[in-house]
Amino acid sequence: MSKKVSKEEKKNRKKVKPGRLAKREALVGIAFISPWIIGALMFLIYPLVMSFWYSLNNIRITPRGLMFRNVGIGNFTQILMADVKFPVTLADYVISTIASVPIIVVFALMIAIMLNQDVKGRGIFRLIFFLPVIIVSGPILGMLNDEGAGSVTAIDIQAITKAIEDTLPGSIAEPISSLFENMITILWYSGVQILIFLSSLQKIDRSMYEAAKIDGGSGWECFWKITLPTIKPMILLNCVYTIVFISNNDQNAIIELIKNSMFSGTQEKGYGYASAMAWLYSIVVLLIVGLFALAFVAQKDVYAKQVKKAKKARKKEQRELKRVGRRSARHAKKREREQAKQH
Repeated sequence: MSKKVSKEEKKNRKKVKPGRLAKREALVGIAFISPWIIGALMFLIYPLVMSFWYSLNNIRITPRGLMFRNVGIGNFTQILMADVKFPVTLADYVISTIASVPIIVVFALMIAIMLNQDVKGRGIFRLIFFLPVIIVSGPILGMLNDEGAGSVTAIDIQAITKAIEDTLPGSIAEPISSLFENMITILWYSGVQILIFLSSLQKIDRSMYEAAKIDGGSGWECFWKITLPTIKPMILLNCVYTIVFISNNDQNAIIELIKNSMFSGTQEKGYGYASAMAWLYSIVVLLIVGLFALAFVAQKDVYAKQVKKAKKARKKEQRELKRVGRRSARHAKKREREQAKQH
């Protein structure tokens, strides 16, 4: 019996060779993603490796070309220990980003819910909220900020700023106060997030809301028990998008600081020093993304956990059956040998 089971298992374990259609589909899939692979290798992996190599060197530009002098982690230690501006600017960036991302995402969700209602002129309202994404970018955003168009008047935020400075330490109060001062500019960043939320809201089955209302559920309960759990992956996506957008924005003080260090004529700074700054900045951005991912990552379904647990129990049972079968086969052979010796 054990031999028959083992033969059947061996047959089931044999890999089925893919047919011509499967091979053709695989080749077509590789052909479609090949531009992305080539682009990632050329414009992502190679620059990352080179920038890390630059960060370990002191680079000087001479008439003969770039001259490298290996300093190990000297650039990193100089940035963290001797540089006055970068650690402070980086701390302000972390505080302002952690505070501004929830504001942008919540605002985008509120606007998306309103734009998802059955109202006249929805297309015009959607265009109004997405228009800043197209117009307000690059030099135009800098010009508007210089003219004060991206901030609330000082009279409106004076009480808020004073309350923040009285209750929080100066290192935390300053970036949060600047957040309220540039509230209009921050809300301009929510156009893409509104579209993402809007597309996810339109995919929710309306029958779920109808069934909830029949059972006596209010609009608030429908939001917390139907809308929010359904769009939870989009919340994480918008958080990551917002962090990346803020981090790569032209108005970011850290990027300006890295550019100034790159083209600095001093002996200590240069391409290597700026590359080390960029790597430290990237690590901090990844940590912030990981923080929001831990907060909004989708939890596994209870049914999926039970199915996984049942599969593990079944595999364990199969292994135990195999062990018992092998043991019984050994005992049977042993008895056969003993009987043969007796005869």
